[in-house]
Amino acid sequence: MPVLTRLIPSPVVVDINGGALADLAGLLADQRISSSGKLAIAVSGGSGLKLRDRLAPELPGADWYPVDGGTIDAAVKLADAMRGKRYDAVVGLGGGKIIDVAKYAAARVGLPMVAVATNLSHDGICSPVSTLDNDNGRGSYGVPTPIALVIDLDVIREAPVRYVRSGIGDAISNLSAIADWELSHRETGEPIDGLAAAMARSAGESVLRHPGGVGDDAFLTTLAEGLVLSGIAMSISGDTRPSSGACHEISHAFDLLYPKRAAAHGEQVGLGAAFAMYLRGAHEESGLIAEVLRRHGLPVTPGEIGFSDEEFVKAVEYAPQTRPGRYTILEHLDLSADQIKDAYADYAKTISS
Repeated sequence: MPVLTRLIPSPVVVDINGGALADLAGLLADQRISSSGKLAIAVSGGSGLKLRDRLAPELPGADWYPVDGGTIDAAVKLADAMRGKRYDAVVGLGGGKIIDVAKYAAARVGLPMVAVATNLSHDGICSPVSTLDNDNGRGSYGVPTPIALVIDLDVIREAPVRYVRSGIGDAISNLSAIADWELSHRETGEPIDGLAAAMARSAGESVLRHPGGVGDDAFLTTLAEGLVLSGIAMSISGDTRPSSGACHEISHAFDLLYPKRAAAHGEQVGLGAAFAMYLRGAHEESGLIAEVLRRHGLPVTPGEIGFSDEEFVKAVEYAPQTRPGRYTILEHLDLSADQIKDAYADYAKTISS
């Protein structure tokens, strides 16, 4: 019988360690991504610009492009600026917004993209999706997975700790997303990609069960690896299903209903995951998620991110509208506002006891 396999879109190199940026030029040359050093490097106005002074002497053939914000307009502007310059690759140097802009711009001009993450705020660092602000709010755009990913733990530790905490929430929310995928499979017949589900679940469990904290290299490595696996899981499945369920619907609702007050993405999806787990009757799992989030300094109630209980209820009620066609515990239960209010009261009582 023939051996049947499939090709998995993933980076050719993933370098996660302290001092990983010390030989970025050498890594790109060794992996035959850019032997000439002719690179277009998109940088943020914060961490990226600080690193530019350090890296520019080692990358004399590179052109540097400051990027203002994570918008579709900024991505199109970057692509237009790079067009016709004959670069080997595009490097996104900064946080999630800059990497998403660079991914989209690289796809638009047909160049490979290298992600150099300066924080671990979410799983977009290695995903086939660019999340960009547009005139209608925020959109997700399919793009190729980065060809290489570099995460320097020394740089990660210099970023505000809130970014690491946000990444923790995003990784752990995989567990709720997979539960929603399995629910949809049972109730609607939606197919599950077992490999994508296994990778996303492993990523969430590894972060959930790790005894370390945000200042430990071992924990940061586990978190970074978990975010990478989440991105690859999305590439395998061809959509965000392995990492996005009711938890993300609730977060999207916060973003849309309260755009000027929304918290960090990972903070919102972590809270959403703990509550969604409670809704599906997995009270022990919900309690564990809340316990771990709290240990890492993440919110487990809406009041901890500046929202009232009533605003949270409104967000949960609105959440299914953010992803039409996606089936999660929210669509399954189809709760009224009063039912959501009662469920949240029970959840809040449980996690406080």
